[in-house]
Amino acid sequence: MGSTMEPPGGGYLHLGAVTSPVGTARVLQLAFGCTTFSLVAHRGGFAGVQGTFCMAAWGFCFALSGLVVACEFTRLHSCLRFSWGNFTAAFAMLATLLSATAAVIYPLYFTRLECPPEPEGCAVRDFRLAASVFAGLLFLAYAAEVALTRARPGQVASYMATVSGLLKIVQAFVACIIFGALVHDSRYGRYVATQWCVAVYSLCFLATVAIVALSVMGYTGGLGCPFDRLVVVYTFLAVLLYLSAAVIWPVFCFDPKYGEPRRPPNCPRGSCPWDSQLVVATFTYVNLLLYIADLAYSQRIRFVPTL
Repeated sequence: MGSTMEPPGGGYLHLGAVTSPVGTARVLQLAFGCTTFSLVAHRGGFAGVQGTFCMAAWGFCFALSGLVVACEFTRLHSCLRFSWGNFTAAFAMLATLLSATAAVIYPLYFTRLECPPEPEGCAVRDFRLAASVFAGLLFLAYAAEVALTRARPGQVASYMATVSGLLKIVQAFVACIIFGALVHDSRYGRYVATQWCVAVYSLCFLATVAIVALSVMGYTGGLGCPFDRLVVVYTFLAVLLYLSAAVIWPVFCFDPKYGEPRRPPNCPRGSCPWDSQLVVATFTYVNLLLYIADLAYSQRIRFVPTL
């Protein structure tokens, strides 16, 4: 967490911000991101919630990547009163998840090998295919940055660059998927037990976001207790809470006594509560595994809050 600019003798511009391996990955992110949403906006087209999400994800990642490169190149990040290392590591992981999701959703909903009828024709198909390719390359560029900046075993680094820190971003992202399924007619309000599961998802999400925010703002050193110990205790509690949800949710949604063990035959696809319940159950187990992995890795983290 810096508060002053680099001395004049050191130069104000940092060429390594664009020539180093990490800098090259960030330049490629800008190139692939700009190309992707330009192809979609020009002729590829998008529609509905899925297309809007893809464009929003690409636009958000491009804007933040541009800000990161500009701050690194001009050394302005040394004036910012938060942990730059934690911020860039957290953003790279989040952008990897967003770009991966968009790289799957856009081809799935908008790309076909056959040409659509006129007036769109084969030109629109070609633009959509090209956009899908560049969306995949964009994901690889963000994944490369995560791989290059991830803390190695025994290395002293910012918390968000450790495996435990990166897993926090994934856990929050998975929780957002769970919330999306919950609000899509999942009927979680029928039982107190399923409401408990929603409380578990909400509590763990808020606590995870708070840990990420404290790390990025550089406030982990002023909590009154060691941050690494606090993380381990919270992660252990999160494992127990998610374990309870992993047992309770399937029972009250898919057991014949309380719910439907199989998908109802007259339930329309895309607007069926059973589908939403299945998504919640699946990603509950995904997050449970993520928290267990987090607990294992958080036992041996070494980090510097101000990096």
